Amino acid sequence: MPTRAPRSLRVVVAGGHGQIALLLTRTLTDRGHDVVGIVRNPDHVADVEAVGGSAVVQDLEASDVVAVAEVLTGADAVVFAAGAGPGSTAERKYTVDRDASILLAAAAEQAGVKRFVQVSTSRAGSPAATGSTPVWVAYIDAKTQAEDALKATNLDWTILRAGALTNGPGTGRVTLAGRHVPRGTVPRADVATVLAELVVSGAAVRRTLELTTGHVPIATAVAATAQ
Repeated sequence: MPTRAPRSLRVVVAGGHGQIALLLTRTLTDRGHDVVGIVRNPDHVADVEAVGGSAVVQDLEASDVVAVAEVLTGADAVVFAAGAGPGSTAERKYTVDRDASILLAAAAEQAGVKRFVQVSTSRAGSPAATGSTPVWVAYIDAKTQAEDALKATNLDWTILRAGALTNGPGTGRVTLAGRHVPRGTVPRADVATVLAELVVSGAAVRRTLELTTGHVPIATAVAATAQ
């Protein structure tokens, strides 16, 4: 019998203009999936379209559950890849990295979208080191609170804690596990590929994963999280 082609997915990516989000959009659209990027700035729509996606202009800091749920309706998966970014204030770490994630998860529940993948950081889950700047303390706290809020939902969530991000080319090989991953770096391109594999495969539901550069091919590493 002929092999049936994989079903095309509709994936909504919050923070659609971020570096990882654009790489993820390109990866997914190249595989035949439909990606909608949520962007705050109308000037960023063209960049999302240039990598094969479509874009919705919506400010998650100024929106509500009903409005966001409308964007998510009919989606197969949601990826939270938004962040206040370098140079932002401690206040915006909470309004974007925490509150926007919580809003998106609530909207996903309302829209009936079960699959939710959250981009976090390897530093989350414990307080920032003594002597850290107030902005860094806020960032780690916001990411940790966002993780905790997501875990309390009924969504099929996966939290991906990425190591220190670099802009080098992807290696295609990673260390990906639920614990005991030494802190290290990882190219944004490999983070995007891991996210794509998590979304398409549906692996690692209700698991928190740590990610750094390693020696295992990405598809193999993601498949192992389902075991």
